[in-house]
Amino acid sequence: MTARLTAALLACLAIGGCEEAPKPVAPIAQSGELVVLTVNGPATYFEDAQGLASGFEYDLATLFAREMHVKLRWIFTDNPANIDRMLREKQAHLAAAALVKHFDFPGGLAWGPTYFETQHEVVGRTTDPGPRPKSLDDIAGKRIGVVDESVGDYLLSAMPRLNVPIDRLPADASTADLLEEVAKGTLDYALVESNRFTLARRFFPQIDVDFKMGKPLDYAWLVSTVDKKRVLEAAKPFFARLEKDGTLKRLVDRYYGHAAKLTAIDSETLIEKIDAELPRLEPVFEEAEAASGIDWRLVAAIGYQESHWDASATSPTGVRGFMMLTDETADRLQVKDRLDAHDSILGGARYFALLKESIAPRIPEPDRTFLALAAYNQGVGHLEDARILAQKSGLNPDKWQDVRQVLPRLADPDAFQALQHGYARGFEAVQFVDNVRNYYDILARMAPRVVQASSNAESSDR
Repeated sequence: MTARLTAALLACLAIGGCEEAPKPVAPIAQSGELVVLTVNGPATYFEDAQGLASGFEYDLATLFAREMHVKLRWIFTDNPANIDRMLREKQAHLAAAALVKHFDFPGGLAWGPTYFETQHEVVGRTTDPGPRPKSLDDIAGKRIGVVDESVGDYLLSAMPRLNVPIDRLPADASTADLLEEVAKGTLDYALVESNRFTLARRFFPQIDVDFKMGKPLDYAWLVSTVDKKRVLEAAKPFFARLEKDGTLKRLVDRYYGHAAKLTAIDSETLIEKIDAELPRLEPVFEEAEAASGIDWRLVAAIGYQESHWDASATSPTGVRGFMMLTDETADRLQVKDRLDAHDSILGGARYFALLKESIAPRIPEPDRTFLALAAYNQGVGHLEDARILAQKSGLNPDKWQDVRQVLPRLADPDAFQALQHGYARGFEAVQFVDNVRNYYDILARMAPRVVQASSNAESSDR
């Protein structure tokens, strides 16, 4: 045994033992699996309301593994700064983690094809007095926050004669962490990627974009040296096909589209209601979950969309109460008083559960929930008409992102006159689903479930 190895062994024993070095992944042909490295977060990989794996990167990697006819195995890091090292150690075949292409890796790691574009933005409080800044010169002397070792950090650090103090949050900090510091006043501004800001801004309605910085940036997978040639050769036609057949566009819309449509006023109003009224209503929502099996925060989101949590709300069409139930639905569910918040919430939750049960069992989550939400707004008959339209248009009637494209056509005479259930304001169902999803996300952040700790289940907002 060499002196160097003996010294290393003694050092390990002195601190209570050594961790075994991670083993390199096997070639794909040998193991029959593709190992993908990622981080938890809304832009990458997270668990949805049903506890199922979801996320933009999750969907892309799942489709890629399916196309390669191999199993998919995920590994995780809580710090994006670890990704380069872990790939150099050959712990995964590639990293799918909303990574911005920032430099080349001669003779080593390699970037796959571009599949998404982002832009750095300087964001600040809209409540601050005075004109909004339009450049870094306008915020001289103010504190700007950025995530350490991120592309944004490199961008700021490379700026000549920068007169703005930079505060660097840890490399595992999220966009939401940055925005929270701005909202509290600890920071004056933050530099963030546009798509991550789209997802996180719902929780901070007092923050908005002031100006853009730098050039648009490309997202790509980072590929390790293990089977690099095979992965890169498969990735190029894979992403080209997703671009051509519209799959990539549908995935972008699925994960970012609804968030982009929420206004700051909508978000701010709900947050105020959560502070003022949720403590009183939460026990009833939880009772509704116990009775229906529907996540109480989803029940609350539907109720907020329908009535803004007003038990006496009445629409011009005669639907009434907290969950806006029709007379027929209330009678069917034996709701005694539609204007009683308790009765209406329990009735609405049970009604939504019945709608989910009516959706074909073959349809997986989250499409099952999204289609059921559209049915809550438009009725099962009009939803089925829309699904028929989708199928006739060469779209998938089981995918919400395809059905939402044709729902507005239910108000088009050229379309609805040939449908069994006739005219409907289908565009309202699209807005309904988008709003409920956003309200649910806000409620989930502000009123999280108590769950067992899991390295794979917890979600940040990076």
